[in-house]
Amino acid sequence: MLFQRQRQDRTGFTGRYRFAARSWSPASVLFPAHSPRFFLQQLKQRNCLVTVGEDEQMPPQQAAVFLKVYDLDKRQEEGSSASRPECVQILRIFTNQFPEAKITSFSVFEEAPPIIFIALGLDNGCIYCIQAVTGLGFQVDGQAFQLFAVTPSSVSLFNLQTQTPTGKILDEIGSETASVAMSDRSELIIGRHEAVYFYEVDGRGPCWAFEGEKKFLGWFRGYLLCVIADQRTGKNTFNIYDLKNRLIAHSIAVQEVSHMLCEWGNIVLIMADKSALFMWEKDMESKLDMLFKKNLYTVAINLVQSQQADAVATAEVLRKYGDHLYSKQNYDEAMAQYIHTIGHLEPSYVIQKFLDAQRIYNLTNYLEKLHEKGLASKDHTTLLLNCYTKLKDVEKLNLFIKSEDGVGEHKFDVETAIRVCRAANYHEHAMYVAKKSGRHEWYLKILLEDLDRYDEALQYINSLEPSQAGVTVKEYGKVLLEHKPKETIEILMRLCTEEGVPAKRGSSSVIMEFLEKYTNKVKDSPAQVEIHNTLLELYLSHDLDFPSLSQTGNKENGSLRADRGSRSGAMSRAKSNGRMNSDGVNEEKDRQERHQKGLLLLKRAWPSDQEQPLYDVDLAIILCEMNSFKAGLLFLYEKLKLYKEVIACYMQAHDHEGLIACCKRLGDSGKGGDPSLWADVLKYFGELGEDCSKEVKEVLTYVERDDILPPIIVVQTLSRNPCLTLSVIKDYIAQKLEQESKLIEEDRIAIEKYQEETAAMRKEIQDLRTNARIFQLSKCTACTFTLDLPAVHFMCMHSFHQRCLGDNEKECPECAPEYRAVLEMKRNLEQNSKDQDLFFQQVKTSKDGFSVIAEYFGKGIISKTSKGPAEALKPTNDYSNGNF
Repeated sequence: MLFQRQRQDRTGFTGRYRFAARSWSPASVLFPAHSPRFFLQQLKQRNCLVTVGEDEQMPPQQAAVFLKVYDLDKRQEEGSSASRPECVQILRIFTNQFPEAKITSFSVFEEAPPIIFIALGLDNGCIYCIQAVTGLGFQVDGQAFQLFAVTPSSVSLFNLQTQTPTGKILDEIGSETASVAMSDRSELIIGRHEAVYFYEVDGRGPCWAFEGEKKFLGWFRGYLLCVIADQRTGKNTFNIYDLKNRLIAHSIAVQEVSHMLCEWGNIVLIMADKSALFMWEKDMESKLDMLFKKNLYTVAINLVQSQQADAVATAEVLRKYGDHLYSKQNYDEAMAQYIHTIGHLEPSYVIQKFLDAQRIYNLTNYLEKLHEKGLASKDHTTLLLNCYTKLKDVEKLNLFIKSEDGVGEHKFDVETAIRVCRAANYHEHAMYVAKKSGRHEWYLKILLEDLDRYDEALQYINSLEPSQAGVTVKEYGKVLLEHKPKETIEILMRLCTEEGVPAKRGSSSVIMEFLEKYTNKVKDSPAQVEIHNTLLELYLSHDLDFPSLSQTGNKENGSLRADRGSRSGAMSRAKSNGRMNSDGVNEEKDRQERHQKGLLLLKRAWPSDQEQPLYDVDLAIILCEMNSFKAGLLFLYEKLKLYKEVIACYMQAHDHEGLIACCKRLGDSGKGGDPSLWADVLKYFGELGEDCSKEVKEVLTYVERDDILPPIIVVQTLSRNPCLTLSVIKDYIAQKLEQESKLIEEDRIAIEKYQEETAAMRKEIQDLRTNARIFQLSKCTACTFTLDLPAVHFMCMHSFHQRCLGDNEKECPECAPEYRAVLEMKRNLEQNSKDQDLFFQQVKTSKDGFSVIAEYFGKGIISKTSKGPAEALKPTNDYSNGNF
């Protein structure tokens, strides 16, 4: 039951019009129009009512049939409380030219206002007094405007576009009753006893065999409405036919029906007893639920498709149909339904149902459709390829992998396909996908790791563009060097220097030569650091057959150091015995040349305008230490400003001349050097244990010049070397004593000066406290005019007019800036006295810490009492800025 119904009982109407709302509640408008038998139709595109019937207001002997048009928007007052629509047009149907006949049918066709077409069928065989008809209907086909006409003996089609309508007969059989309707596709529907027929402009079309007398026919939203009378039982049945799905959507026994109409989205049957039966279509969800309960899934699918439901709703119906078929073990048909849901149903829902090995064919079909629509994920690709491999269906695997549009349009995840085929030992398929998609790293991985086809891998690399070949060589160069060193080096030469130089010597030597040529050709390589690191290892090693530091651990470094020591010891013994052969001489010469190249590389790769070099500094230091490369160590330490390590190298080598020369260069503070290096050198000579008087005297010259150490420290340091005599430091001590004497004399003179100034200040203070002061200025200090009263005199002997001072009478404008500067200095001193960190820092960094402490005492920052710095710096009474 796709429709619901409701019965309404209402009082019948006779010859009057009453307006009703959708709830079928009659409105208050009630007005006479025609005699009891009449025809009416409300227009859709304008608010008008068209009626045809006898005018009951005229006497019976003068009664005539009129067509009236009422404008429902205009009202005429009728009485005190009611109004009726205004009749805007009255047309008399029958005249002397057209004799009167009984009207049997009435049809109105309307287009955009004001176009209205009205056809009246008469019982005398005329259409509007032309032919008597029992049914009417308009048909519009493009620009053609046509009228179907049904008589008891024929079905005709009239062309109304011409000035004189022309007609043709479509069928020699007509209809005796008014069971005529029009479909929403402009088809004429005629009900006869044996069947219901559909007519188009070219003749009779399909028919539907429904036995029984068709009293009323109608069309509603694609459904055929039919009131059928059973002559055997005398009962009437109202059926709603779904012709598309070939089923009866609704059926109900009804009484005698007088009218059938469709309005407000409802079907309304008006009975002979003046009651009404309402029917309306159920909502989509209710209809689908009913169809699902009856397992009418095909009908449900047709229903959602005919209603133009969204794709999600359609997919849900298909899913339920598929579930139904799956429960009946009809797996093929179920899968056919599931395939239609792709894009709207989660694939995992279907895949879970078909994971069983017995249904792997259905699963494969579903996964193939997923890939065709571009909706497959990596997991789906993996599963599909696994299905192919389990089925050993190489033909389908070839079709999936090697199809022309497969890889190009990326209908599957390339890396997943390669990985699965590789795992299943379908290496050729994996290589095909990798090559087709340009995944060169995967292609080489399979060749080298799975198939050990090194020659083919090298050929493939040679066929690539230089940029692509460079990436692959970077990843697999080590493996290729192990198995095909000569061919690999040639490829490297070609890629990096654009020159293919044949490799004839050992691989390490060739690599060194290759890297040298590369660095000369390419100045801004992104791998400069790594290249320079490798070159340093090659330059500084004792021979070229050595493991890379980047691949050896701490233990291997220890063994390397031990090997280096043993080789150097053997070399020394060979030299001492004078039995070094020519090969050893050549090796030593080659090593020296490489060391020179290494030093040149260290300097060239660390320009003066760069903070960091183009190599690993820590690695370079380790290499220099391991291979006793002193020149390289000195350069690196000096660039890193590790000056103490630099002089330590000279100390270890007992190179006194080089040590002092280095200190002269690195210990000059005027050039950014570190003067403390001389103290370390002096300590070194003090602990040397051998006669180094010449060197010590030279060192003492710079110690004295820069005042690096106190004399007592110098004496204590050199006293540890028993080979040094007092004569070494005699001149130094004499010069220091002379300098100290001069400083003492300068301090004595300064003390006497400060004492005299202090005595004068005290006397002045005492004089201010005990004696009066006489002010003899006759002019104002500010304006220089003659001083008159009122005047202000300050103790500093400045006098001003009171008007010149303004509001500031408490301090002398001339002396105030100097006084404020003194007060600010005192405040700063008090603040510094609380900053202990600053005090200790100055003591620590000063050459003479005692002078810093004395300065703090002299400024009164450090108090000799326990009152604290603030109390100690508290000034005494001072009247220097007083006034009266």
